[in-house]
Amino acid sequence: MATTSISAAPTILLTGATGSVGSEVAKALAARHVPFRALVRNPAEKPARALAALPGVEVVTGDFNDAASLDRALAGIERAFLLTNSTAQAEEQQLRFVAAAQQAGVRHLVKQSQWAASAASPVRFLRYHAAVEQAIQATSLAYSFLRPNLFMQGLLAFKEAIQNQGQIFAPIGEAKISAVDVRDIAAAAASSLTDSGHEAKIYDLTGPAALTHAEMAAELTAALGRPVAFIDVTPADLQHYLLQTGMDPWQAEGLVEDYAHYHRGEAAAVAPGVQQATGQPPRDFAAFAHDYAGAFR
Repeated sequence: MATTSISAAPTILLTGATGSVGSEVAKALAARHVPFRALVRNPAEKPARALAALPGVEVVTGDFNDAASLDRALAGIERAFLLTNSTAQAEEQQLRFVAAAQQAGVRHLVKQSQWAASAASPVRFLRYHAAVEQAIQATSLAYSFLRPNLFMQGLLAFKEAIQNQGQIFAPIGEAKISAVDVRDIAAAAASSLTDSGHEAKIYDLTGPAALTHAEMAAELTAALGRPVAFIDVTPADLQHYLLQTGMDPWQAEGLVEDYAHYHRGEAAAVAPGVQQATGQPPRDFAAFAHDYAGAFR
């Protein structure tokens, strides 16, 4: 694969570049020696400063609610990665970005969507992703949609419970889920942004196996060398915990809907999207547990 000189002007724009996936996409592009532009709200914050330290990055200040800032960020851009926080504004913000990208002459838009995105879904996140996918398909833009399943790194939200109580908890019972490593999502995004042949592709991104949360706890036990147990809780328990952490109520309700979707067994299939997008097999949960053991200790 040919890469662009690091001294060239960036023709790739990353949004969501300081988040868990976006920061890994940034690292992947830097490792490929591909210059890129990154949209951040506050360049003085620590994640933005870390981003600015990567080779080949041009940090620009902007906001999805500020159309003029999107126009500035998109000037001269040929390919863009679309990712926002899952908030009540996400659909509106992403549609605004799609319109701005088309107006700016962007040729290829890579959107991070979600596993099982559907306008008919009872899960609000899956409905808004489907609406944005449909809007993109109605434009002249080439597109790639990345539909990851539950992030393995999502368990980092329970790191204090793992550290202090040796527990993970969720309202999922014995249902299995083919969780995916964020680093594999980022690799799929980097390939879609830099290589040819990803146009009009929808990649369902999963790990290599579907596991119950009890099986995930067993893998964490092995990696940490001390017991980690899975505790099945009610949806109300999960929502209460999320609200106690300060999460926005709309997002907390959405995560409860997500877990109902998982509990119904609707996220247990294993898909070949990581291999298709990157040419490499996805990481398994044991590798994740080993690599992130320090974060759980």
